[in-house]
Amino acid sequence: MYEVRLGYPADFEGWRDAARRALALGIAPEALSFTVGEGAGGLFAEPLPDAPADAPPLSVPRSFPDLARKLVCHADPERFGFAYRLLWRLQEERKLLEIRADPDMARAHEMEKAVRRDSHKMKAFVRFREIETEAGGHVYVAWFEPFHHVVEFTAPFFMRRFPGMIWSILTPKRSVHWDGAELVFADGADPADKPPEDAMEALWLTYYRSIFNPARLKVKAMQAEMPKKYWHNLPEAALIEPLVRGAEEASRRMIETAPTLPSLRHERARERGEMGRGAKAPVFNGFNKPPDDLEEAREQAMHCKACPLWEPATQTVFGKGPADAPVIFVGEQPGDQEDLAGEPFIGPAGKVFDAALAAAGIDRTQAYVTNAVKHFKFEPRGKRRIHAKPNMGEVKVCRWWLEQERELIRPKLIVALGATAAASVLGHAVTIRDTRSRLIDLPDGETKLLVTVHPAYILRLPDPEAQRRETAAFEEDMGRVKAEVPEIALG
Repeated sequence: MYEVRLGYPADFEGWRDAARRALALGIAPEALSFTVGEGAGGLFAEPLPDAPADAPPLSVPRSFPDLARKLVCHADPERFGFAYRLLWRLQEERKLLEIRADPDMARAHEMEKAVRRDSHKMKAFVRFREIETEAGGHVYVAWFEPFHHVVEFTAPFFMRRFPGMIWSILTPKRSVHWDGAELVFADGADPADKPPEDAMEALWLTYYRSIFNPARLKVKAMQAEMPKKYWHNLPEAALIEPLVRGAEEASRRMIETAPTLPSLRHERARERGEMGRGAKAPVFNGFNKPPDDLEEAREQAMHCKACPLWEPATQTVFGKGPADAPVIFVGEQPGDQEDLAGEPFIGPAGKVFDAALAAAGIDRTQAYVTNAVKHFKFEPRGKRRIHAKPNMGEVKVCRWWLEQERELIRPKLIVALGATAAASVLGHAVTIRDTRSRLIDLPDGETKLLVTVHPAYILRLPDPEAQRRETAAFEEDMGRVKAEVPEIALG
């Protein structure tokens, strides 16, 4: 039995070096063990020898290093040996990573998904507190309790997000410090080292309380995104339960005090219709700089007045999904229900979309869903608002927001739902007939595009047989999405 000593719980570089040597020496997985840190070794364990000088270079699929990097971040005590077993098998089974039914691959994908989820939660729930130093300066310290060993994996995000701050993130498993020039990792910290409250916390709680909307409360959805195990480290968590308890009464008061006059946006839309081409579009003032992340982009988009669509719409409907989503679904524009709720694809077309994703085994929460145009364009007819197709001028103006979403997320695949979405992604008009269901390489050289129909097109078909046929074809396209980006599969 050969033993490998690794420096820390997510020591990918140490594992990779040892795995290369072991593979060159022909050491089988069952004859190799991995140990983290110092301590007594196995009774009959031997150190791993150096690889022979004439050892052939190691060859693995391009996607394996990224998978292995996530596997060694998992909390499974056998993670290093398991990653080596996959590497060993890949030498004979070159297509192993594509066999999702294989037990080892099923386990690997579950581990990878858990690590990505834990990393996402760290990005979402780390709360820095300001601490004054003895020299009169300020540093920022946060406490977080990850389930997996994701500190090394996630720390570069905070380095990019807060490059001008001096900060530390303390966790029981591992800690990281940024001095403005270099990331330094250290052992885990004690809960007693948690930073105290700072002056900004009261302001943050006031803001959190003021933006709470009881009419949109969905407790299960909230807890799915923000599990209770993280609450005790979030300042705002103390407000959640009392706000939830009072939500029903607050909703009742909102309904009782709702205005009874016709909607102002309908009146303005009618006035513009009477003005005809003499109406002048609002001026877009622009922004000082591109957004640093999706939250900043979403906040900027709420104030966008680049085209006339902002005025009659209830609100900007920005995209929704994880910031590291491997796929972006792009629709045409929000509909009536999306405009009221502020979320994309929740109306009738959204139900068709969700059903197709479920049929293909795709987890929507792992994808990012947005639209080419972020405001609802409609024609008022009595009390109803009828969808109106955005023109190419409106699509081109709004394309700047889609480009920001693409730049911040950097997906592997973009799925254009309809010709308008495809034109927004490509920058020129295309037909569904000529582009549907095939992968198109985009100019950045990293992203592919798949064009399909918009779910609303299926709903508009008058013939039930045509609806069934198009539904089946749409589900086949979603199957192609899953095959191209398997990490969005349902767990």
